[in-house]
Amino acid sequence: MSTFDLIEPEIEAYCEAHTTEESDLLRRLYRETHLQTINPRMASGQLQGQFLLLVSKMIRPRRILEIGTFTGYSAICLAEGLTDDGILHTVEVNEEYEERIRRYFSESADGGKMMLHIGDAKEIVPTLSEEWDLVFIDAEKTDYQDYYEMVFPQVRKNGFILIDNTLWNSKVVHEVRHNDHDTQAVMAFNDRVQRDPRVRNLLLPFRDGLMMIEKL
Repeated sequence: MSTFDLIEPEIEAYCEAHTTEESDLLRRLYRETHLQTINPRMASGQLQGQFLLLVSKMIRPRRILEIGTFTGYSAICLAEGLTDDGILHTVEVNEEYEERIRRYFSESADGGKMMLHIGDAKEIVPTLSEEWDLVFIDAEKTDYQDYYEMVFPQVRKNGFILIDNTLWNSKVVHEVRHNDHDTQAVMAFNDRVQRDPRVRNLLLPFRDGLMMIEKL
């Protein structure tokens, strides 16, 4: 099976072969991430990266918020769809990634549109006086509901929130161990969104699961 046990590797390879290739910048970042970080699978990669890029281009957001930068792959993809005066704010809690993120942002054509914040998103995001057109959340799973409620008031009407890892290695459809707090949190979050009358949502069986949410 594939990295995230959702599709056969042959299907994944076929999809990659029929998806626009990564830029040289993203290819170098992806390779460096795999060689020099402990959890390289957290990087978006070609398929998810191109998906995020196309969603951003379709929306043409003026303001994007990302919670969970990791090494910067997804941020670079999302920034391609920004308006000419657009800004992407991205928050990463691990300061060890800062040098790499800034280095790759500086090489990106959209580097001047990306603002990196190092620290706790729960402290940083409330200080950003913005109205978000697009939010991408890929951070601590046990905090998903908190992040969702925190950003929701600042998302514009008909704006979008994307949440990564909402199938969590397919664990959401199997018996959950009592101490598996991440899986429990992801399942509780998915249920919360499904019951939320303020939104329209779609859970895609894509990569490790991607929840797409429109604020009504």
